[in-house]
Amino acid sequence: MTQHYDDLETRDPVEREAALIKAVAEQVAHAQANAPAYADILSDINPADIDSVAAIATLPVTRKAGLLGMQKAAPPLGGLAVTPGNSLTHIFASPGPIYEPGSIRKPDFWRMARALHCAGFRSGDLIHNTFSYHFTPAGMMMESAAHAMNCTVIPAGVGQTELQLQTIADLKPSGYTGTPSFLKILLDKADEAGTDVSSLKHGLVSGEAYPPAFRAAFAERGINVLQCYATADLGLIAYETEAVEGLVVDEGIYLEIVRPGTGDPVAEGEVGEVVVTSLNPDYPLIRFATGDLSAILAGPSPCGRTNTRIKGWMGRADQTAKVRGMFIHPAQVDRVVKRHNEVAKARLVVDWRNEADQLSLQCEVAPEQVADSLQQDISVSIRDFCKLRGEVEFVAPGSLPNDGVVISDIRQYE
Repeated sequence: MTQHYDDLETRDPVEREAALIKAVAEQVAHAQANAPAYADILSDINPADIDSVAAIATLPVTRKAGLLGMQKAAPPLGGLAVTPGNSLTHIFASPGPIYEPGSIRKPDFWRMARALHCAGFRSGDLIHNTFSYHFTPAGMMMESAAHAMNCTVIPAGVGQTELQLQTIADLKPSGYTGTPSFLKILLDKADEAGTDVSSLKHGLVSGEAYPPAFRAAFAERGINVLQCYATADLGLIAYETEAVEGLVVDEGIYLEIVRPGTGDPVAEGEVGEVVVTSLNPDYPLIRFATGDLSAILAGPSPCGRTNTRIKGWMGRADQTAKVRGMFIHPAQVDRVVKRHNEVAKARLVVDWRNEADQLSLQCEVAPEQVADSLQQDISVSIRDFCKLRGEVEFVAPGSLPNDGVVISDIRQYE
């Protein structure tokens, strides 16, 4: 079994840095010439001047938080995609809504195959893919990578637990892709029902935190499960290796960690915002600020891969929260509040209870307006605007802090 996906993973770091600087310069020139928004954003940049890490750090930052406005002004993709986009086959929608391009015409458009390979997937494997195929690109991201590796996919998506267990028992896939919490649900339900899911031997999870207790539980069942960090906009950013010491940065991007709200790189080990320059010619995001927090780990991975390592996802630089694989933005909470005149103010609390993400919308409502029917109506609005289920808690008017916090993420993992 080949340990590494290709020779890029073991390049000399100096050679890699030089190649990436050159690739970023070429991508800037390409974006200026072919992506209308970047023709404006990068109008004062001469690609020939991009010859160092320091030079890249002077380029303008494009923020994920700004995509909503850009896409409304220039639909569908804000002028960031190359035109004409003949290679693009899909446009996906993530909560916000934010739209992302994709392609099944180009093999492994999101570059997820490297993470699958590292997690033990090989040509000929049958993969049970539980990432969503509805609007969001996660399901297609994994499927396109699996096909690039000559694997067969069961497009399970989310939900329908009993049918999923029956399918696993009948078809005996060797691998699982999806969120770690859903794998835990499947395994627990399999135990309750006496369903044989022992064919599962390896997995690749993403979309949410991967608690140590989950990793241990999977290992006890003989399932080796690694995690990766990817976004709908950028594809694979970093992936866990057999060393299980941080996440190794993907070879198809240029990554920086910057001080939140700026484009200034922080010192190694300091927590900051993940900023990525994608080398995708169809969607050339330049210094794209993800809103995610992480930090660079010192030294190379013990697995032999030589690229930079990061600690993984360490929270959000803004108030956007990632819950059960879905992003929730403050604007979505605002839409819930505006639907119900009885609610004077609200705060969405994200917690980790019973080994799962839990949502609770705390609503300031006058005592005379508190009613079960209002609670039910607000619950429906949470599902409508946030695409997730959440509890509703009524609190007294004026009891929520006046600190501007709309989404409070208090999750703590054991």
